[in-house]
Amino acid sequence: MLKTRIIPCVLLKNAQLVKSIEFKDFRIIGHLTSTMRIYNARNVDELIILDIDASKNGQIDFESIEDLAKECFMPLTIGGGIKTLEDIQRILNLGADKIAINSKALEDPSFISKAANRFGTQCIVCSIDVKRKDSKFCIYSKDNLLDIDPLDLALRYENQGAGEILLTSVDFEGKAQGYDLELLSLFKDKLKIPLIINGGLGKPSDASKALSMGADALAGAYIFHFSQYTPKDVKEELARQGFAVRMS
Repeated sequence: MLKTRIIPCVLLKNAQLVKSIEFKDFRIIGHLTSTMRIYNARNVDELIILDIDASKNGQIDFESIEDLAKECFMPLTIGGGIKTLEDIQRILNLGADKIAINSKALEDPSFISKAANRFGTQCIVCSIDVKRKDSKFCIYSKDNLLDIDPLDLALRYENQGAGEILLTSVDFEGKAQGYDLELLSLFKDKLKIPLIINGGLGKPSDASKALSMGADALAGAYIFHFSQYTPKDVKEELARQGFAVRMS
């Protein structure tokens, strides 16, 4: 049985690690190297870093990525601003294990297959941000809502060669009130590749609910920095509920 991964997912902004609420209201988590050491000590399974400055201005902060990778002793995924295969190659050369693609995949889905063919599907994470408009789920991209069905997009990415989907609920992101289970229900048993749910993890019981609704891995930020809970607390709760986790 594959073990459930607990994955901090934080943002890189102005060479600092930050968290946000609905991708706004940024709050500094800490310095790059000191935060990496905390994650190493707390035995998290993986780490996702999304460079939001690069997403806006197209300039990837390779220097900070190199600093992160030197201190990170767990699988590391880097996203934000990736536009070319050369960008991917450079990020991997700096020490990342996977890359996350968002805007480029929306603009050119064939880029996923090109990247997967060159670097392997296990290296390619496709990031999908979702926001509600009335009662409908839409794709959120660069402050715009796109009339694209999130599940259809995920299936398209899967067919193009994505190895994983990182699904973020913008409405729930940073609020620590639980994952968007209605959104998750749309994906239950629909994908053949792992689904990482992000946005809303506030307490250990939120994790077990998400797994019961079909998530394969759990990402979060607030819970690991601004609550009394640790990754160990989340894993212990999941183990009590019968989910397989890596405890050491």
